[in-house]
Amino acid sequence: MHSLLQVSYTSWFLDAFNYAIAMKMDVLNLSIGGPDYLDLPFVEKVWELTANNIIMVSAIGNDGPLYGTLNNPADQSDVIGVGGIDYSDHIASFSSRGMSTWEIPHGYGRVKPDVVAYGRDIMGSKISTGCKSLSGTSVASPVVAGVVCLLVSIIPESKRKEILNPASMKQALVEGAAKLSGPNMYEQGAGRVNLLESYEILKSYEPRASIFPGVLDHTDCPYSWPFCRQPLYAGAMPVIFNTTILNGMGVVGRLEGSPTWHPLTDDGNLLSIHFTYSKVIWPWSGYLALHMQIKEEGAQFSGVIEGNVTVKVSSPPGQGEKIPRRSTCVLQLKLKVVPTPPRSKRILWDQFHSIKYPPGYIPRDSLDVRNDILDWHGDHLHTNFHLLFNMLRDSGYYIETLGSPLTCFDARQYGTLLLVDLEDEYFEEEIEKLRIDVINSGLGLAVFADWYNVDTMVKMRFFDDNTRSWWTPVTGGANIPALNNLLAPFGIAFGDKILNGDFSMDGEQTRYASGADIARFPAGGYIHSFPFQDTSESGATQNVLLTNSMGDSPILGLIGAGQGRIAVYGDSNCLDSSHMVTNCYWLLSKILDFTNGNIKDPVLFSPSVKQDKPLFLEDNQLPSRRTDVNFSTYSHVVEKDLVCGNDSRFEVWGTKGYNIQVLGRNKVLPGYPVIDVGRGLNSTSDGSKLREKGNIDGNRYLSGLYWDEVDAPLVPSHWLAPAVITLAGILLFLSFWRIRQRRRRRRKGPASGRLGNI
Repeated sequence: MHSLLQVSYTSWFLDAFNYAIAMKMDVLNLSIGGPDYLDLPFVEKVWELTANNIIMVSAIGNDGPLYGTLNNPADQSDVIGVGGIDYSDHIASFSSRGMSTWEIPHGYGRVKPDVVAYGRDIMGSKISTGCKSLSGTSVASPVVAGVVCLLVSIIPESKRKEILNPASMKQALVEGAAKLSGPNMYEQGAGRVNLLESYEILKSYEPRASIFPGVLDHTDCPYSWPFCRQPLYAGAMPVIFNTTILNGMGVVGRLEGSPTWHPLTDDGNLLSIHFTYSKVIWPWSGYLALHMQIKEEGAQFSGVIEGNVTVKVSSPPGQGEKIPRRSTCVLQLKLKVVPTPPRSKRILWDQFHSIKYPPGYIPRDSLDVRNDILDWHGDHLHTNFHLLFNMLRDSGYYIETLGSPLTCFDARQYGTLLLVDLEDEYFEEEIEKLRIDVINSGLGLAVFADWYNVDTMVKMRFFDDNTRSWWTPVTGGANIPALNNLLAPFGIAFGDKILNGDFSMDGEQTRYASGADIARFPAGGYIHSFPFQDTSESGATQNVLLTNSMGDSPILGLIGAGQGRIAVYGDSNCLDSSHMVTNCYWLLSKILDFTNGNIKDPVLFSPSVKQDKPLFLEDNQLPSRRTDVNFSTYSHVVEKDLVCGNDSRFEVWGTKGYNIQVLGRNKVLPGYPVIDVGRGLNSTSDGSKLREKGNIDGNRYLSGLYWDEVDAPLVPSHWLAPAVITLAGILLFLSFWRIRQRRRRRRKGPASGRLGNI
């Protein structure tokens, strides 16, 4: 059911799902979905459906060929998510791609869809009479639902409840599917659904648990993309592979012990694996994520590591059984390993400071796109930036992902930190560490920003009929005030113009789509400016283009900073596969030549664009934060603890990271250990709160650390008060002891005399 505007409401689904549970349905198809996997009433009702042994099949979505576009509930592990193919076994262009984005930025998504089926030019019934040709995953999904019904029918009714459930049916489908040559796992899942193979599996099925996918093979390209595109090496961030545990033994299960790595040869001992997993599996499914690193002794190793990961699952006894059901799951690994690449070839991608829809209204980066206003594709190297990832690998770069704060990586290992389309705030420790990393450690910094204009954000608000509330963007395409804080130590800031237009550089024609302008830049840097139209609300109101003295808007800046190098660009849409008009991979390549290896392209570093004077805009003219938004609801930083997660190097898990002097500690005196004044290792000071630009002094950052916090003088009360109390206690004790001794001597005098007289 949907309205005339093709909109359905959560409450309608809840009523329908309750009816399905009451009627004890076996199979339920859902040819509808949406991007909001945080719609908890809906998600939890789907869990209730499957927990009641209803096999749910759902369309994965028609937002292809973009990645990270899975629709809910098809992206849930307890639901069979279906993608679409044509009659030539090619993935339909409209079929949504994985990975799932629930886990971002703190982990890595799961493989979806589960299977694909024919979904293009399928003949179906008209609502009135006759037939018509239909296309979409909404068509492929009922095809699979029909397959499921046929498979259900082969099991005698007396055994159906014992054998058939959402997990066992998914096991039969994914294990029986025919893998297609060409598409990767995030396009096809296990492959094209195969009725006969799944029938053979179910015909002799015994309740068991399994892992999907059951194999990660670096030599199986392109199916194992992106893992097969970049080998493992020592010193890298953990490579995370997130699998699904399917438990056909019962609706609830538990992992017995921890997963175990069994290398095939001694070379396998060079692989270090940490696991995160669901200790309780419900309903019917859970997750097992592998965090893989090559040990330091493997820095020069080149070859293939093979082995198995096993995990034991148990469930309560079935009907008529007395002992729990147990099963051992096996995941096969075949991993390619190379010697650690040089620093100049290593790039680190900041995923931690990316915020997407849901939970908040995060707007699209290009305001020209009016039919898709939400930024919900994950902004990950393996979702809407997957073409960028492929380009970097083709160029010989090794690119790693950081889903933890900037304190959680060793800058000496990387040529460039790549910040693209980021919406979150920064801890003060991150700002200070990045300053040190660039100036002292020679880290390159490449920033691709986006638009930010408060008046435009307010104009973009809309009334949501489902939640019965007004929705306003919580930030712009990028969080420019936060980026300005991060770049303040280098004297760099972006403005609040929203620039649109085409420009040409070195023969390359590029579209600047809803990008920001550069408002501050130091003297001696190289700035490229072009004539653009300011489409922000303030720019449109004034009906004039606010420009610099040359009549152009600066959009690209490059400069050396200490031992490091910095490049900033005001638009990220040219790197994003979502609604891209033209790419700017050529520009990124030239920027990385500079930030990684100090190779200066003659066009980018033309003497004609070198600035003799600094570009400077007063504080009150820089973009300011909105005061009517509780940003902590969406942020991983505001009112949160600074801690390195399990997507960073193993040695810093659960800490604040590398080379961080904890704010709030006393000054270290020569010959004395550090004295912690009460803050735990993983706690933070008020640095997690929003920092207004008026509190940031770029000159103070350049001069050193936060002197008023880190280098605070040793306060006498930290030791004097306890010492006085201790001394008073000792004196009081001595006084009581002397009084008691006197009393004893007085008593002992007469008693001794009488004894002596006897």
